[in-house]
Amino acid sequence: MLGAELHVSVRGQDDWDGSAAKPLRTISAAARRAQPGDVITVHAGTYREWVRPPRGGESDAKRIVYQAAPGETVVIKGSEVVRGWKRVVGGVWMVTLPNSFFGSYNPYRDLIEGDWFLDHGRPHHTGQVYLNGQALYETHLFADVLDPRPDPDSPNPEASTWTWFCETDQHNTHIYANFHDKDPNAELVEINVRPSCFYPVEPGCNYITVRGFHMCHAATQWAPPTAEQIGLLGTHWSKGWIIESNVISHSRCAGITLGKDRATGHNVWSKDPSKDGADHYNEVIKRALAAGWSRQTVGSHIVRYNTIFNCEQAGICGSLGAIFSTITHNHIYNIWTQRQFAGAEIAGLKLHAAIDVLIAHNRIHNAHRGIWLDWMAQGTRVTGNLCYHNDADDLFVEVNHGPFLVDNNLFLSRFSLRDWSQGGAYAHNLFLGKIDSRPELKRSTPYHQAHSTAVAGLSRIAGSDNRFYNNLFIAGPEPEVDAHDWDRRNPRRVVGFGLWVYDAREAPLYAAGNIYYNGARPSVQETNPVVARAQRSGVSVLEEGDEVFVQLELGPELGQAQTVPVTTALLGKTAVSQLPYENPDGSPLAVDSDYFGARRSPTRPTPGPFENPGQASRKLKVW
Repeated sequence: MLGAELHVSVRGQDDWDGSAAKPLRTISAAARRAQPGDVITVHAGTYREWVRPPRGGESDAKRIVYQAAPGETVVIKGSEVVRGWKRVVGGVWMVTLPNSFFGSYNPYRDLIEGDWFLDHGRPHHTGQVYLNGQALYETHLFADVLDPRPDPDSPNPEASTWTWFCETDQHNTHIYANFHDKDPNAELVEINVRPSCFYPVEPGCNYITVRGFHMCHAATQWAPPTAEQIGLLGTHWSKGWIIESNVISHSRCAGITLGKDRATGHNVWSKDPSKDGADHYNEVIKRALAAGWSRQTVGSHIVRYNTIFNCEQAGICGSLGAIFSTITHNHIYNIWTQRQFAGAEIAGLKLHAAIDVLIAHNRIHNAHRGIWLDWMAQGTRVTGNLCYHNDADDLFVEVNHGPFLVDNNLFLSRFSLRDWSQGGAYAHNLFLGKIDSRPELKRSTPYHQAHSTAVAGLSRIAGSDNRFYNNLFIAGPEPEVDAHDWDRRNPRRVVGFGLWVYDAREAPLYAAGNIYYNGARPSVQETNPVVARAQRSGVSVLEEGDEVFVQLELGPELGQAQTVPVTTALLGKTAVSQLPYENPDGSPLAVDSDYFGARRSPTRPTPGPFENPGQASRKLKVW
C-alpha cells in the first residue's frame, strides 16, 4: 500500500490538510505528520527553518521521502534576513537584536570549540553574516571592523576586509559589519540563527530520503570524531538514508554529516586532556560497540549527486556512522575558504571508520585536503575520483591497517598521497604529486573482523605492506623534499615522487607494472619498473564551464610495462588484519574497468586510469 503525499508551499498554512490544493506552510509541519511510506513534496520558495524529523521509515521500501517538487527550486536556510542597520561611520553599520530573536539558541554567544580544533588564539562564533549570499569574515576586535586589513592567510585577501564583530549582553545582541560601499538596508543581509537545516534531534531516525533541495547558512559546531557531529544536513547516528541531488553550501563547519551520537562521548579529549586523543577515541569505539554499533543499527547510507561548497570544516564527514555506505558522484569544492580557524578535521571528505564504504566518481578540488580516511578504513574502495587543486593532499590515509583498495583515480594536486597507514592496494591510478610515507609507531588503532564493526585487535603502523600495480607516477617541477614537507619529530618520514619513499619501511612493498616519468623513482623492491628517461610527460587540468578536461601527454613507455590484471588473488592478504582484498559481500574483486567504465584487457591492462589512451597528446573529458 502506497503512503500519503504531503505538499508544502510558501502559500500554504500549517493547519491545512497537506493536499496539493491545501498545502502546509512549513516542512517541519509535514515532518510531524509524516509516517513511514509517506512522501513530502516541497514546492518552490525559501523556507527558513530547521527541519527535525521526529521519525524515520521502517525499511528501504517503506521510507519517508523529503523531496523538492520536480523542476522547482526549493531553498532551506538556517538564516534570517536582518533589517534596521544603523550607520556607525563610513561603511561600518550596526544592528541590535533582542536575544529573544534567537529563541533558545544564540549563535553569537556560542563559540566554535571541540577536540582537535585550533582557534588561532581568538574566539570564533557559530554565527555568520552574509551580504548578498557571500559570507563576511568575523573578527574579535571592533577595531578590525573600523579599519580592516587584508588577511595574508586568506585565499582572497581583499574579501577578508569585509568584516563583522559581535557582542552580547543580558538582553541584546549587537552585530557590527563593514559593508564598504553597500547599504545593508538596500541589500540582502542574512545571519545564521539555526544550528542546522535538516537534522533529527534524536538518533535512530532511519530510512529517510532527502532529495533535490538547496540548503545553506547553518551555525554548525565543530564536528570532531569524538563528538556528536551536527551538520548543515546530517543523519544523526541513523541507518539507511538517501541524500541525493542537493546543493549544500555555507556551513560554518560541516556540510553533510554521517556521524556519531552524543551518548558515546562528546569532546571527551577537551574535557580530559590527561590522556592522548587516540586513547579517548579507542574508548569511544568501545562505548559505541557496547551500544550496538553495527551494520544493523547505523550506516548503509547513499550520498550521491550532491554539490557541496563553501563549508569551513568539511564537505562530508562522519565518525563511525558512515559504515557500509556509498558516496558517489558528488562535487565538493571550496572547503576551508576563509581559513580563520583550523584543526584536524578539514577536508572535502573526512571519514573515521570507513568500513566497507564505496567512495567513487567524486570531483573534489580546492578543498585543502581531498579525501581523508582516518582510522579503520577496512574493506573501503576509493575508485574513479577526480582530485585536483587541493593544497594539502588529494588522499590522506591515516593509521589504517587495511585491506582497502584505491584504483582508477586522478590525483593531480601537489601531494597525491599522504600515507600514514599500511595494508593499502593502489592500482591504475595517476599520481601527479608527491607521496608522503610515514610510519606511526606511537598510536595503536583498531582493525576489525571481515565486513564487521567487531574489533579484532589493535596495532601500531609500521608502514607499507602496500601493493602498487599498474600506476603512473609523474614528477612535478618542485623539489622532492622541502622544509614544509619534512617532519623533524618523525625522522623516518620520507617524501618524494614515486615509490622509493617506501624503501626504508619495515614491511615489504609489492609493486609491478608501474611507469615513472620526469624523474619519479621506483622502489628497490619493485619488479620490472618502467622508467622514462628522455621524454618529459605530464598532465594538466582544464576547467571549461561545468566540465573538466585533462590534457594528457605520455610517451611510448605506456605500452612497455609488464602488467597483469589486479584481482583478489594477486593482492593476497594484509599482514595485520590477515584479510583478503575482496568485495563487501565477500566475493573476489577485479579491477577490470577503467576510469570511464571501459573494459580493461584481461591479459595486459594499460597502466594508469585510462585503458588505451594512446601515446599522442590527448584532451579527455573527465567530468
